[in-house]
Amino acid sequence: MIFGQNRDQLRRMYADAWRKLTSGAVLTPLESQIATVVQEHPEYHRYLGEDGFSEEFTPERGETNPFLHMGLHLAIREQVATDRPAGIAALFEGLVEKSGDKLETEHRMIDVLAEVMWESQRSNAPPDERAYLERLKAL
Repeated sequence: MIFGQNRDQLRRMYADAWRKLTSGAVLTPLESQIATVVQEHPEYHRYLGEDGFSEEFTPERGETNPFLHMGLHLAIREQVATDRPAGIAALFEGLVEKSGDKLETEHRMIDVLAEVMWESQRSNAPPDERAYLERLKAL
């Protein structure tokens, strides 16, 4: 996992990275990655204030947790950059080539990653990388 903080600290990292980007402050490499994802999701900017830190996002509300969503973007980008699991970088490039849209490709991959993570958590087992890659290939 990229971050080891509690929920509020994690959410504050997104807000701080965004604030630093918009104010022209120097960002660390991680802050730059976070700020880029935030910039690509203006619909989530409203959650970057103090009120957003305590916001609950439950399936019953029918809303996506913006912090989880942005975190999954970061996870996909890290997987592609490190080609872990092996082969994901080539799959990503092929999907981007087909769709012509990097962000939309990430969104499609996020759905698969979230499903694999949920299954892993439910079965109390490590994520099945082979199944993950096979599902991505089916996109």
